[in-house]
Formats: sequence, structure tokens, C-alpha cells
Amino acid sequence: MSYVAPTKDILFCIKELAQIDEVAKIPAFAEAGFDTAQAVVEECAKFNEGVVAPLNWEGDKNPSFWKDGQVTTTPGFKDAFKQFAEGGWQGLQHPVEFGGQGLPKAIGAAAIEMLNSANTSFALCPLLTDGAIEALLTAGTPEQQQMYIPKMIDGTWTGTMNLTEPQAGSDLALVRTRAEPQPDGTYKIFGTKIFITFGEHDMAENIVHLVLARVAGAPEGVKGISLFIVPKFLVNADGSLGARNDVHCVSIEHKLGIKASPTCVLQYGDHGGAIGYLVGQENRGLEYMFIMMNAARYAVGVQGISVAERAYQKAVQYAKDRVQSRPVDGSMPGSAAIIHHPDVKRMLMTMRAYTEACRAMAFVAGAAYDASHHHPDEATRKQNQAFYEFLVPLVKGYSTEMSLDVASLGVQVHGGMGFIEETGAAQYLRDAKILTIYEGTTAIQANDLVGRKTIRDGGMVAKAICAQIAKTEGELAARSSVACRAVAKRLTAGRKALEDVIEFIVANTKTNPNAAFAGSVPYLMLAGNVVAGWQMGRALMIAEDRLAAGEDAEFMKTKIVTVRFYADHILSRAAGMRDAIVEGAESVTALSAEQF
Repeated sequence: MSYVAPTKDILFCIKELAQIDEVAKIPAFAEAGFDTAQAVVEECAKFNEGVVAPLNWEGDKNPSFWKDGQVTTTPGFKDAFKQFAEGGWQGLQHPVEFGGQGLPKAIGAAAIEMLNSANTSFALCPLLTDGAIEALLTAGTPEQQQMYIPKMIDGTWTGTMNLTEPQAGSDLALVRTRAEPQPDGTYKIFGTKIFITFGEHDMAENIVHLVLARVAGAPEGVKGISLFIVPKFLVNADGSLGARNDVHCVSIEHKLGIKASPTCVLQYGDHGGAIGYLVGQENRGLEYMFIMMNAARYAVGVQGISVAERAYQKAVQYAKDRVQSRPVDGSMPGSAAIIHHPDVKRMLMTMRAYTEACRAMAFVAGAAYDASHHHPDEATRKQNQAFYEFLVPLVKGYSTEMSLDVASLGVQVHGGMGFIEETGAAQYLRDAKILTIYEGTTAIQANDLVGRKTIRDGGMVAKAICAQIAKTEGELAARSSVACRAVAKRLTAGRKALEDVIEFIVANTKTNPNAAFAGSVPYLMLAGNVVAGWQMGRALMIAEDRLAAGEDAEFMKTKIVTVRFYADHILSRAAGMRDAIVEGAESVTALSAEQF
């Protein structure tokens, strides 16, 4: 089976949880209410179901390959990318003045999800281009913006981010790529960059590399890193392409998953120096690159939701088709499809509940981003900015770790057939693994959550979010339905567990940092679990109200059951997570390096 976009749940999240009609009250998004969202989502679904999704399996079997410095992408990718660009999908969230459509992130997230569910490898090219556009919008000169952004938005060119080097992974203080100033104001770039996604390919005329490098005499460490535009082909004053720049792909990696996405080793300056153009000011490169990084981190979290959705759909289809064993309750006289067995239902419900909860959390974060950038009231902007920034590591960390669990359950539902590549279930598990690693591992997201998002303000934002969760608990508990009261009970327990951990993290980070950071990833997973559970609690009340009003009864009933399952089987883990963090730190670090 191929991919079918979950448009009903996506539109439910956009309308009811992200409250798109409230976003549309912001002047910048006046034309972007629910009607616009519905039109975009339905058109995007058609494109991804019909054009991009059929290439996913092909990309796994026939990945991109490198020969003599050239990368040839999977058959069909080039034409699909042309259609993607012509459809205006690259410019969905970008400014109208550069050829984009200027739509809110709350809608853009839906398009990102569907593209990545259809084909994660293919979607990585637009994802990196989005990041490059964001960085130039923030730090580029007006001339740089006019020269590069419209061509990236219309798909003529694509973008990359170049951080990692053989000796410099997450620790960018070790970057050695160097930039030598030239009399004409340009720089010559020399060095090697690795793991560069779509650093070379045949889908666009030019590739705009954004490269971290160190100018001679710059301070040591991260304070001495600058950001440069280094195009594959130099660009003439009139916008036409000039000479080939001195940047070359010397190999591509052979990977566990996302095989169709070329992950390149790029060599700069082997033939006299690659021409680079400074973005912003010298020595502020890391600050600018983090703009790309944060955009990418959110998008990678959405990728987790995407892969989970695809794995879930595949597992459901198999469970409905695979006949094996008689149901334990004797409800059928002979062997039945395995979807009738309780444990298979448990696995499918886990996959479904995780995916819908993370989707809800991500889309709500997207709406907060929109308000933080465009709301006319400064206090509202600041409040939404703090909320969005707190949620980014949760969306990235929790949703990607979740996708691994879901994809693994997808293989399990298939049984032995899931271990066979021909069924396709294993591809989602292999593809999902990278999501917890690139754009910062789960531990790096957790360090960000602890250091920048919790400790910096003494836990104020974290506690304010807990107060909002408590308000939702009260609303749930005030209702008469069994489901609402059960979810209120689980959400209260989860929120209290989270509050205990926030206090523990704040109290220990300076005095006993090993204890605090031993629990940093569990803290992220707990916070993700509870915040996603909070959104599911909101969804439950809305679904009950819509059901009472006679709206789409089948969907609303299913949503109510899914929320209850999340509360009973996933949110209920919160207390144990709290105990492991608050009371279990010592055993994490007790062994010396020699004892391992």
C-alpha cells in the first residue's frame, strides 16, 4: 500500500488545537484562516500521495550514487522536485516579497509532515533549503537576499548547511575550515565538511552552501566562527550562473537509512580556494547558523511524526490482511486477521496515540511560532517565543524517539515478515534512526532543555506551562464523562511528576551537575510525554463537544478512544520517569570508566 495523508487529523489539529482562525487575526496572516488551511492541506495531500510517495521504496532500493564528483539521485527524484517547486511548496512559509506564499508555520507544519511521510529522503532537500532561506532572511544583506532567496524559493537552486568536520561533530569550537580575506571583499575557503545533506545532486541548477569557517586571527572556540555563502556555481551580477566554484563532492556515505538522500563529503579549496561571501559580521557565524538549526530541529521533530504515521499505516494494513490464529475470546469460529488479537490492537493503538499526540504538540508549537514573530502585541510575542523555544527540544527529541518506538512496533506487528526487506516495514525503522541523531542528538536537545530553557530563568517558563496544564486538568475534571475524569487524573499525576523534576533540575544543575544531566534525556521525555498528553486532553474535550453537536461522529469517537489510550498507557508512565530522575541519578554515574 502507498501513503494516504491523514488529512482529517491534520485539519483537526490545525483548526481546534493550533486555532488557525486565531492565527488569522494576526494582520500578517489575515488570508490564512481555516479555509486556506483546508485547501492547502488537501492539495498537498494529493501531490504527496500521487507524486512523492511512490518513490519512497524506489529510493531505498536504488539510492543516490556518486561517480567522478557527480551525484545522480534516485530515478524520478529530479522530476518530482521540479513538480514540487512548480507547485510553490518550497515557498509556503517564506515571505511574499521573495516569491513565497507567506503562510503561517501552523499550516507549513502540515505540508512538512505529509512530504516527509511520503518520502523522508526526498524531503531532506527542501528541509535544508528552508534553513538556508531562514538564515539569509535573518542575517543576509538585502543584496544577498535578492540574489539567493527567490531562486531557492522557486526551486531553481537549493541550499545546504555545512557545520560538521571529521574532527568537529557537535563541538563546533573545533571547526578548522579557514577563510582568507581577499582584497575585493570576498574570502577564499579551505577545508573539509562531512555529512552534508544534498551537498551535491542533479535536481537543481545551483547549490547554495552556507559554511562555517574561521577567519585568520579570529578568537579560539565558537566565538571565532563566521558564516559564508559558498555557491556551487558563482553568480554573476545579473543573477546568471558563472564559473564553477572550488567546492567538490569527493564521496557520499553509505547509510543505514534515508539512502536516497546523498550525504556528502565536500572539499573546499583544493584548486586555489572556494570563493565565499560573508553573511552578517565576522565571528557571529554560530549565532546565524543556529537560526537554520532551530528551523531544522523543529522540522526534524515533524519528520519523526511523519515516519511514525507511515509505519502505522503500513502496520494497520498488514494487520487487517494477515490471517492467523483464532481470537482468544472465541468471537470468531476460525483463524482471523491479526487485528482482532488484543496485543496487536495494543501495538497499533500505541503507534496511533503516540503519533497523534506528537502531531498535536508540534502544530500547537507552530502556532506559537507564528504569534512570536508576527503578533502586534509585544508581550504576546515574548510569551509565545518563550513557549515555542521550550517546545522545540520536546518536538525534536520526544517525537523522534517516539518514531523509533513506533517504527519498531510496526516491524513487530508484521512478525517475521517485518524483518524481511521486501515487505517495506524495516525501511521506516532504518530511516527513523537518524532522526534522533542529526540536527543535535537527543542528549543535545536535553542539554538545551536543561541549560537554556529551564535553568536560565530558574524554571519560570517550565512552571508557567505546568500552570496551563493544571488549568486544562480542572476543565477536564469538571466534565461528567468517564473519559475526561480518567484523563484528568493521569494528566494531574504527569504534571506533578514534571514539576518535581523541574525543581530537581533547578536545584542540582550548579551544585551537582552530574545528577541533573544524568536525568536530562529522561526529563525531556517526561516533558514531551506530559505536554503531548496535555494537548490530547484538550483534544478530548473538543471531540466530545463536536460529537454532541453531531459533527463527524466516527472521527470524534475514535479521537476520544485514542486520547484515553494515551492517558492510560503512555502518560501513566510519568511517575516512574520522575522516580528514575529524582531518585536514580547516583546509579547512572557510579561506575568509573575502567569498570565498564
